[in-house]
Amino acid sequence: MRKFDTKVQYLKYKVLREVATHAWTDTLMDKLLDIPKIIVPGDEPTMRCCVYKERAILSERVKLAMGKSEEENRIIEVIDIACDECPMGGYEVTEACRGCLAHRCEDVCKFGAISFDRHQKAHIDKSKCKECGKCSKVCPYSAIINHTRPCEKSCKVKAISMSETKAAKIDYSKCISCGACVYQCPWGAITDKSFILDCIRFLKDSDNNKNYKVYAIVAPSISSQFVYAKLGQVISGIKALGFHTTVEAALGADMVAFKESEELIEKGFLMSSCCPAFVKYVENGFPQLRELMSTNLSPAATIAKHIKSGDPTCKTVFIGPCTAKKAEYHREEVRPYIDCVITFEELQALFDSKKIDITTLEEDYLDNASYYGRIFARSCGLTDAMAEGIKEHHSDFEMKPVPCNGIEECRIALLRKNKNILDGNFIEGMACINGCIGGAGCLTHGEKNRAEVDKYGAEAMEKTISDAISLMNIN
Repeated sequence: MRKFDTKVQYLKYKVLREVATHAWTDTLMDKLLDIPKIIVPGDEPTMRCCVYKERAILSERVKLAMGKSEEENRIIEVIDIACDECPMGGYEVTEACRGCLAHRCEDVCKFGAISFDRHQKAHIDKSKCKECGKCSKVCPYSAIINHTRPCEKSCKVKAISMSETKAAKIDYSKCISCGACVYQCPWGAITDKSFILDCIRFLKDSDNNKNYKVYAIVAPSISSQFVYAKLGQVISGIKALGFHTTVEAALGADMVAFKESEELIEKGFLMSSCCPAFVKYVENGFPQLRELMSTNLSPAATIAKHIKSGDPTCKTVFIGPCTAKKAEYHREEVRPYIDCVITFEELQALFDSKKIDITTLEEDYLDNASYYGRIFARSCGLTDAMAEGIKEHHSDFEMKPVPCNGIEECRIALLRKNKNILDGNFIEGMACINGCIGGAGCLTHGEKNRAEVDKYGAEAMEKTISDAISLMNIN
């Protein structure tokens, strides 16, 4: 039985599945208007106030599933007509207000936003309120509370606010494409643009013309996904879609750990370049620290570069949990190596669009990387790999790691480094809680995912980074 964390994810999957189904047979443009009706048949709505609004929202989802948006490099988008069910948000006075005589809330407000009715109950003028929260802190009854929207609460870089129409609005100068808002929005009003059609086009062209091979670069966090089947069956399913072969991004992680540990020894201080959302966060918020970032490409880009060095005409598709990867592959330094990015959600849609039941397949093998490359998928995995890399370089360099689990911890570490008070010489920046296994494109999220990744790492035949790199043989 397939499993998604939420019904929002399931709805997103259904749209992707229908788009992919018709893309394989070149009937997509003919069926565009039918897709919303296929998902919501009949005249009764399933999630919204009326079936017509529900289908209108689905039409917008179809556009994003097809990769259509206002700007090519914009990954996270708000579906305005779907974003109308959350409360206005901000600080509000509840029924707990007793109309006391102290009026501490009024005294502490410097903006004149607090007033009182004839019963001495407090009211907040939203046009004057600056959301400072001081009134809430001084209320003896805790009667003033902050109704923060889920998307705003999840966005730790404060890129989300409300538009004039009260829909969510994304400040793209701050957005790092981490997808936290996508996963947390209860209405699915924020979603990531899909490049699933590009993936299908590569596979179809490869099959028809035999002019190039398509390589699947699979993130190690796949070991914690598709829990209804065995990992070997998932790999067989990927090949059944038409991919020439599958290569572990973890092998790229081995290559990065080896080079990055050498770079750390040489420079004495380094910040990891593996998480594209963290890299973007540094560029947006701490540009003065950008020069301290590792010069290495991410593991996915590193292994893609290696593949293309041996097969220049091939196409590479990264399959993983990360919405920020969709932004990364548009970067100038990555674009020559990665041709497309899809998430695990989109991979599931591809399987079902071709009616591939992976539970019926024989198991194939995915064994290119070391234990250390595979544990990059979870928080502190990179730190462990860096320590091993230093050891394999036979160096006595003392690494003092600062592993950051989530963007808030990244912010604290960066602030301390900016003030030269950071007690450490290596920052492992992971934008998602728990690392890549917490990515927005995962089918499931949870603590058990870490155990699955560690188990997957322990099964690696190559036990050292050096062994994995020396035995590379990609055909």
